[in-house]
Amino acid sequence: MLLDCSGDGMNRDPANQDPELLRRLLRAKDRIDAASHEEWPVGRLAQVSGVSEAHFARSFKQAFGSPPHRYLLTRRIERAITLLRETDLSITDIAFDTGWASLGTFGRTFRDITGDSPSAVRARVRATTRELGRVPVCIVSAAHRPDLTTAVSEKRRQATSGTNEPEQQEIQ
Repeated sequence: MLLDCSGDGMNRDPANQDPELLRRLLRAKDRIDAASHEEWPVGRLAQVSGVSEAHFARSFKQAFGSPPHRYLLTRRIERAITLLRETDLSITDIAFDTGWASLGTFGRTFRDITGDSPSAVRARVRATTRELGRVPVCIVSAAHRPDLTTAVSEKRRQATSGTNEPEQQEIQ
């Protein structure tokens, strides 16, 4: 049994969500996966799912563990890492091919999520891939999946305040 410690009275267990709603959310998630280079505002995703924007955003996070925009950023960065590893495309081309409208935004977000610049990641994953040789690509990709459990803006705030830990709120 899961306990609700969020204080909002909602059960966070995705198993308790309506199966029809989960199918609709999965449809939106599949669209993001298939075309992560496209713009996916919450309104568009909610329309794909046939629910309101607020209900979609809340239900998506409950079902998949991250908000829709964070999930999209993760998919874009995963795709960028794959292109850095497997192609000789320029970093600018990779940025635009993965859906970024600005090279600066791509570079800043990439560094915030991975901790390194795209060129440093390219060098590291190519060296690692050569070492791993016979490991299936899907396993290598999963191992290099970015850990985006904290919002990018929160990571920046933590970096400027000199802490790597999220603020702990006092429980009363």
